[in-house]
Amino acid sequence: MRVIDSDKVLPRLDPMTLVDALRRGHREGIDAVERILLSETMTGDANNLLIWPAWKFGGALGAKLVSIFPGNEKRGLGPSIHSVYTLFDGDDGQPLSVITGESFTRYKTAADSALGAIFLARPNSEVLLVAGAGAQAATHIKLFRAACPSIRRIIIWNRTFAKALKLARGLALSGVVSVAHENLGDAVRDADIVSCLTSAASPILQGGWLKPGTHVDLVGSFTPEMREADDEAIRRCRLFVDSRRFTVEHCGDVSQPIANGTITAADVIADLFDLCAERAMGRQTDTEITLFKNGGGGHLDLMIARALQNEIGFSH
Repeated sequence: MRVIDSDKVLPRLDPMTLVDALRRGHREGIDAVERILLSETMTGDANNLLIWPAWKFGGALGAKLVSIFPGNEKRGLGPSIHSVYTLFDGDDGQPLSVITGESFTRYKTAADSALGAIFLARPNSEVLLVAGAGAQAATHIKLFRAACPSIRRIIIWNRTFAKALKLARGLALSGVVSVAHENLGDAVRDADIVSCLTSAASPILQGGWLKPGTHVDLVGSFTPEMREADDEAIRRCRLFVDSRRFTVEHCGDVSQPIANGTITAADVIADLFDLCAERAMGRQTDTEITLFKNGGGGHLDLMIARALQNEIGFSH
């Protein structure tokens, strides 16, 4: 068994290697996947432990453990998310690798959104807005640029403007202009792709701001109580998710509008399994507004872990 430091390996890989691994993995399908969430609020913050096991029979199996402590950054304790992944061989059950480092979850999450954008964003999208300037933002920008090479301008918005400004100035991307914006509504109106990477408990994105042809990527909410987009945004968009299993009931951006009657579960047009297997079509016109809910899941972690294992040539 090997220990793989994702923080050293993943930044050096071609980002499309991960996006392509997710596309292949969704075409092949997954046989068993679960989600376990443990939470505590004794510290005043909603701290969480997520456990994501998954199994592709005959191929590989594994599990990721993720701790999410939202108060870490404001307390000066570093990143809010930490994880470790263990990958096992699908033939004999032997452990193949332990994957450490925060890049594993960040790159998996970003590759998930990037694959969604390939199906749902306009091919000529030029302006990417990222709402949220936390640790996930730079990785998301990197993967979006790989999947949508027409991007020429990046707008960063954050509740604390100084943090958005710091990220925008630090990107230094060739051929791309990066700016910070203080007004989220104005930034959304300028954007072709809007990616929300926040821990918001109530909506920050208003549907009335969205122009025709926009693609919306919602990442932050992973519990029924969390939400980034309002009912109007959900109502105006053609709605897609990465998997029905881990979004319809588990993520507030989908579960709350269903509960209050804004939409029904049938309004979720397709997930990535449908799109990758060509059982459903993504974007159909340049004017429709699409929305992709990135809910995560152990199946995504398993797909990325297998790709990482293959890329660095480790086998038992």
